[in-house]
Amino acid sequence: MRTYRELFRTKEFTPLFLTSAANVAAQTVSGLALGTLVFTATGSPLLSALAMFGPSLAQVIGATTLLSAADRLPPRATLTVVGSVFAVGTAVTALPALPIGAALAIVLGLGVVSALGGGVRLGLLNEILSPEGYLLGRSTINMSSGLMQIGGYATGGLLLTVLSPRGTLLTGAALYLTAAVVARLGLRKRPPRAADRPSISATWRGNGLLWASPPRRWVFLGLWVPNGLVVGCESLYVSYAPQHAGILFAAGAAGMLTGDILIGRFVPRRWRTHLAVPMLLLLAVPHLFFVLGPPLPLALAAVMIATVGYGASLVLQERLMELTPQELSGHALGLHSAGMMAMQGVCALLAGAVAELTSPATGITVLAAASATVTLVLTRGLRPGAGAGVGADVAGSDVPRTRAGDAVAPSPGSPVGTDAA
Repeated sequence: MRTYRELFRTKEFTPLFLTSAANVAAQTVSGLALGTLVFTATGSPLLSALAMFGPSLAQVIGATTLLSAADRLPPRATLTVVGSVFAVGTAVTALPALPIGAALAIVLGLGVVSALGGGVRLGLLNEILSPEGYLLGRSTINMSSGLMQIGGYATGGLLLTVLSPRGTLLTGAALYLTAAVVARLGLRKRPPRAADRPSISATWRGNGLLWASPPRRWVFLGLWVPNGLVVGCESLYVSYAPQHAGILFAAGAAGMLTGDILIGRFVPRRWRTHLAVPMLLLLAVPHLFFVLGPPLPLALAAVMIATVGYGASLVLQERLMELTPQELSGHALGLHSAGMMAMQGVCALLAGAVAELTSPATGITVLAAASATVTLVLTRGLRPGAGAGVGADVAGSDVPRTRAGDAVAPSPGSPVGTDAA
């Protein structure tokens, strides 16, 4: 599968794509509205930031309690229920008499549930697409997420002016409900990928099994830490250039889309297996130039070049799927997503603390240097074929498994169970 036409002709991809896009749009619109509502009511930047980014940190709780359900519940029903829960919860936060503390508690609770929703969606994507189509499908959903965030913030700002924060929250609730309806009507009924019952103990057991494999452990760290530290850099754009932060974020989105298109559509598999470390370094190194306090045109160029490196996540997700049996694919992808979001929240707080003590330019530089350093430390474990015979797999084998779970000998430089590009 090499073209977008082939991708959208794949049965069920389009409704899953639309479900994901509606969900991202709803998160963006409702997060902006609630952050504005909380700041207007309290005057507290901290509580406003908690309203917008607290759900990302709350995904840690979901990752340690709910992720076993990602492979143990029927996907269509789960996505329908999760979308409906978000729609109701978001609508409740729009109630005029609701205390701010209660609204924050609701969005943090929804953040916990979002870890499950992310695991189900990504696991279903891996199930719907053939192995050679996963990277193209994931890059397409990544691109739609970036576009939905840009459009969501722009639309949310307009709605705040026209409808007020509470009206904008109701718009977000309607988008969540739309995602639930599309999932219910567009996806076919599928059985769970794993047979036993979901539980907290099963979540911990699955996390432990996934983390116990050294090759997977390297990949998880590569997905979480360098990326999170660079998001910390981005969290300082507002304080670095208050009047031009939107342009910097737009440049970053353009770079990210470019990286996703290049990796997902044009780079052959035999090349992209070698690109994880170079792209992670690309993500960090241009941000080092912020130590010079570059003028806006140079800052824009640095950001756009750097964010092409976000394409490394696609390479590493593909490798993660090669190393994970089908019955744990949703759990593994949910753990990746929840860990990534949590690390981004932590690094944003870390970046803010460094900038408070020094300056925004110094904060960006320090976190970029930390990201590049972490990438260099991880190089040994992220190189192609690293750890192919190291450690035990989930099912007790020391070789990767195909989507069907059959043990096969690893082929250096190309994904297991697929034809070489």
